[in-house]
Amino acid sequence: MTGTLTIAGLGPGDEALITPEVSAALGNATDIVGYAPYVTRVPPRDGLTLHPSDNRVELQRAGEALRLASEGRHVVVVSSGDPGVFAMASAVFEALESVPQWHDLPIRVLPGITAMLAAAASAGAPLGHDFCAINLSDNLKPWPLIEQRLRLAAGADFAIAMYNPRSASRPEGFARTLAILREAGCSERIVIFARAVSTPEQRIETVLLRDARPEMADMRTMVIVCNSTTRRVGRWVYAPRQVR
Repeated sequence: MTGTLTIAGLGPGDEALITPEVSAALGNATDIVGYAPYVTRVPPRDGLTLHPSDNRVELQRAGEALRLASEGRHVVVVSSGDPGVFAMASAVFEALESVPQWHDLPIRVLPGITAMLAAAASAGAPLGHDFCAINLSDNLKPWPLIEQRLRLAAGADFAIAMYNPRSASRPEGFARTLAILREAGCSERIVIFARAVSTPEQRIETVLLRDARPEMADMRTMVIVCNSTTRRVGRWVYAPRQVR
């Protein structure tokens, strides 16, 4: 009996932003594996087993999904946003690498709308020119590397989309991030704080970086530091496509 493994993105929150391809995969699944808050977004039904787990067991979660698929189950590993952006797709392939007998399992990665794109659309078009994305969590990489990437991105005048800016366990990291960007000459850049995008709790705040405060962000906030040419038009923010 041949199972399948699908790695799917559930989008930023609104069910309308889940792609039809992902909805079809969820409808055909026998097992849903993922971080508990994301698994609860999948409605229970007969014939479907839910496997919620904690946030810091990505490799164990990936291994469980691969094992279930090897036993003939049709498994969907869910992430919020897009599974390939700071999410479960990398963890699955990392787990797969160490088990050669699973290398031939049928695996699909289904894209989703990541928080960066949903936040940008809610504010206008701040990613209309070159940009980068940086995860501010230091759980899986050292803080000095984050600092280096922030300085390089600021120096290159990228718009910077920042994931996981400020958690209760590491509130100092985002304060340091703002200080680094000010030191790099970005004080007059526009910053977008997009919280809980596409949900009823959505809140969009736009300020200059010099006026940004650490407490304006939490783990449900996407922070976009715009490039130096970004402009306002009414309530919208956009990056011109042409830079001279």
